Amino acid sequence: MDGTHPLGERFGFEGDAVAWDVAGDGPPLVLIHGTPFSAHVWHRVLPHLAARHRVYRYDLLGYGQSAKRAGQDVSLGVQNRLLGALLDHWQLDRPAVLAHDFGGATALRAHLLDGRDFSRLMLVDPVAISPWGSPFVQHVRAHEAAFAGLPAAIQHAVVATYIAGAAARPLPAEALAPYVAPWTGPQGQPAFYRQIAQMDRAHTDAIADALGAVRCPVRLLWGEEDAWIPVDQGRRLAAMMPGAEFSTVPGAGHLVQEDAPEAIVAAAIRFFEG
Repeated sequence: MDGTHPLGERFGFEGDAVAWDVAGDGPPLVLIHGTPFSAHVWHRVLPHLAARHRVYRYDLLGYGQSAKRAGQDVSLGVQNRLLGALLDHWQLDRPAVLAHDFGGATALRAHLLDGRDFSRLMLVDPVAISPWGSPFVQHVRAHEAAFAGLPAAIQHAVVATYIAGAAARPLPAEALAPYVAPWTGPQGQPAFYRQIAQMDRAHTDAIADALGAVRCPVRLLWGEEDAWIPVDQGRRLAAMMPGAEFSTVPGAGHLVQEDAPEAIVAAAIRFFEG
C-alpha cells in the first residue's frame, strides 16, 4: 500500500475519467492541488476542514488517480476548463476555494478567464506569475523522451528526490510514498514527464494583467523557506491583488501541507469563516 486514500467518484471530462470525492457538511469548499502532487496533499488538513465544510477534492487531469494517457493535454490551459465542468457537475455557484501551486493558477484562470465566481479564495504558495519553473523542469522540458524511458528504480529516486525538495523538513519514506506512487509504472512514469513538458508560462502570463480585477477576498499563505517559489514572489503577487491578505509560515517550504498543516488549517478557518 502506498498510503493514498482512494477517491471514490469519477467524472467524465472530454473522454477522460477524473477522480474526485466529497467529505463533511456545511458551506462548500473546493480543494485544488498542484504539481507534481494530487488530492493526497490535503490529507493532513482535510479532517479539520470537513468538520466545518462540505469539502470537494479531486485530482487534476493527468495526475493522481485521474486518467493518464499518451497525447493527453494536461496543461494549465485545460485545468481551468475541468474546474468549471466540475463546479457545474457539483452544482456549485460561488464556493470557497483553497488552492496550492498549479491549483492557484487553475483557480485564477477559471475566475478571470471563464467568469467563475468564488466566495473566497485562499492560495498557498501558488504558481501565478512569471518566472516559475525550476532548472530541473527546464531541463526535462527539453529532454522529455529521454526521461520517460528511465529504469523504474531511477524513476522512483528522481521523483522522490524532486518532491522531497518541496518540503523544508525531511520527509520519511512512508510520507513520500503516496506522492511518488502515481508517477511510477507504465502509465505514471510518462505522465510525470508529460505534465512537465507541457508547463508553459504563457498560461499565467495570460492572467497577469487581470490580477487586480479579482472579484472576491483573497488570502495568500507562503512558506518562508519555499525553495521552488521564493517568498518574495508571493509578496509581489499580493501587491498585484489590492486587498489581498498575505502572511508567511516560518519553517515551511513549498509543501506547507507537510511542513506546517496546522498553519493552513488555522488560516483557513479564520479566513473562510471571517
